Amino acid sequence: QVQLVASGGGLVQAGGSLSLSCSASGFVFTVNDMGWYRQAPGKQREMVAIITSGGTTNYVDSVRGRFTISRDNAKNAVYLQMNSLKPDDTAVYYCNVAVGRIGQLPWGQGTQVTVSS
Repeated sequence: QVQLVASGGGLVQAGGSLSLSCSASGFVFTVNDMGWYRQAPGKQREMVAIITSGGTTNYVDSVRGRFTISRDNAKNAVYLQMNSLKPDDTAVYYCNVAVGRIGQLPWGQGTQVTVSS
């Protein structure tokens, strides 16, 4: 059974930091590219960061230089370090297997990030 469980969200003031974690199970984690996605109220879900199976990373322009994605294949986990947070970063954050910008597996539990101004 596929499970994707994101955690680590919370309420933070603008300029602060949060570290998100995603635990994955039910599929072969090591061979898949993994992405972090977010969905703000009234908006479509968007990819914010991707890390390939080989460790190459890429980011959407709005978070580049502030967010860092990483993975631990031994733990089947992917992480998102978020610094210099802005109110526009407020959203529910999810992880998923990524093909291009598209999440491939059923969406799991997200984690709420709220940035106050």
